[in-house]
Amino acid sequence: MVLKALLFDVDGTLADTERDGHRPAFNQAFKEYGLDWHWDEAMYGKLLTVTGGKERIRYYVECFCTQDESQLGFDDMVSELHRIKTRYYTAILSEGRIPLRPGVKRLLQEARTSGLRLAIATTTTPENVTALLRHSLAEDAVGWFEVIAAGDVVPAKKPAPDIYQFALRELGLPPSECLAFEDSENGLKSSIGAGLRTVVTLNGYTDEQAFGGALAVLSDLGEPHAPCHVLAGDTQGSGWVSVELLQRWAEA
Repeated sequence: MVLKALLFDVDGTLADTERDGHRPAFNQAFKEYGLDWHWDEAMYGKLLTVTGGKERIRYYVECFCTQDESQLGFDDMVSELHRIKTRYYTAILSEGRIPLRPGVKRLLQEARTSGLRLAIATTTTPENVTALLRHSLAEDAVGWFEVIAAGDVVPAKKPAPDIYQFALRELGLPPSECLAFEDSENGLKSSIGAGLRTVVTLNGYTDEQAFGGALAVLSDLGEPHAPCHVLAGDTQGSGWVSVELLQRWAEA
């Protein structure tokens, strides 16, 4: 089958946004709101088992603190915390403090040159996606992607396949003509659930998760001067993921 489109997760896949982006932004929001909550790196790793920022706050309250979720105004508090957190997170991005992961910019540029269509499928908010693309990739990078499926555009978040199914409908393509890129077990379950063959690039929060069914599991997408480490899959002797390699995978 001819490869026609690439679909990318965002957080942890395009950039290591979680530890040094979302986590400190949440902590700033808690402080501004007058809460004594603090998510260190270990705690945040536990919270990443849940996708979605508002969902992550609810999970924290339910499992790690004595806050009564049923109290009057709790939903409003969660929404306000998430709004404040997004403001801090986009400020971090605007300062250029979160670079793209190795190989991401190169592969996106190759894909555009080759005529491949690009899409985003993520649980993070559209504002977060736009800020990351503009400040870490290129000023006009939002326009590189034909579809940006983000946030609450579907009710069920990863590991449900809904966000990828939505993106595929918007592209008007079957999953057999696309490849997905993920970094987490929940993300992989989501993409595979939508019928997509998926390349996984690990990060510090996901390197011990299970990735059965992935097309390949790599340390990153690699660069000619800095090859990636291959944990699973056949890169056919290449130390980096190129459009040529993706097309060979798609045809196999």
